[in-house]
Amino acid sequence: MSTLKLRAIGNSVGVVLPKELLADLGVAEGDTLSVVRTPDGLRLRKSDPAFEEQMSVARQQMQRWHNVLRELAK
Repeated sequence: MSTLKLRAIGNSVGVVLPKELLADLGVAEGDTLSVVRTPDGLRLRKSDPAFEEQMSVARQQMQRWHNVLRELAK
């Protein structure tokens, strides 16, 4: 487990990730991370644009077919 310190970056606050964590995540400077809420807290992972697009399409379809999905879940 690593402890991270919040630091002022201009008018914002940021977290600096140590090299070891960057290596574990498989990311480098300039890469994009996704943050996911879990029951235990937050999870960081490398962003995957293809996955994000698929999830966007899935959310649209779930919204479109909300009533049908609710009936099927019974």
